[in-house]
This record gives sequence, C-alpha cells and structure tokens, in this order.
Amino acid sequence: MQNSGDVVHLDLGQPEGREAGDLHPALVVTAQRILDGAPAVIQVVPLTSTLRGFHTEVIIEPDPSNGLEQSSAAQCQHVRAVSPIRVVRTRGNVGAVALSQIRETIAVIIDLP
Repeated sequence: MQNSGDVVHLDLGQPEGREAGDLHPALVVTAQRILDGAPAVIQVVPLTSTLRGFHTEVIIEPDPSNGLEQSSAAQCQHVRAVSPIRVVRTRGNVGAVALSQIRETIAVIIDLP
C-alpha cells in the first residue's frame, strides 16, 4: 500500500508530447484516507532532475528519508492518475512539509480557493 508523499518508481509507458513516460520517479499526492481504501487509481506528480525554475514545480532536496539521490523538481503541472500496479518500487517519503507545498502548488494551478 502507498502512502501520501511516497517517492515511487512508475512504469508510465510510452510518453506523448512533453509528458513523463517510461520508468519514471513520481510522488504520490492522493489523500491518505483514499489510499487506505485501496483505490483503483492514484494521483501522482512526476519528478525530474532537470531543474527549470518553473513556478509550477517544487524543488525537493535529497535526504535519507525520501530516497532521492539528487535535487529533483516535482512537476505539479503534470499531475496524473495512474493505476497502483504501475508502481515498481517505493524509495521513501518526502514528508508533510514538502507534500503540503506540492498540494498548494497544484491548488494554484487548478484555481482552487
């Protein structure tokens, strides 16, 4: 079972255009109460080590708890729903502070109050 804030590796398949694809790191942003119910899909934000400085991205620094090996950008503009069976492995968890920043960025992108 996944937890909110988990850093996972996903098999996203063949990408189209500028979307993430192939074997790719991502961050689980689905609410924990939903994850506890074993959903058919989970919401994830792809991670990239290419830091572009976009306002729609949140930088996450590597540390032992998140399992990242280098600074990564959570690409909040690419939030997507995927089947949990796409999760190949879990590397760690970013924690409440980073998860909150990512969720706030997603809220701005989709114009939530």
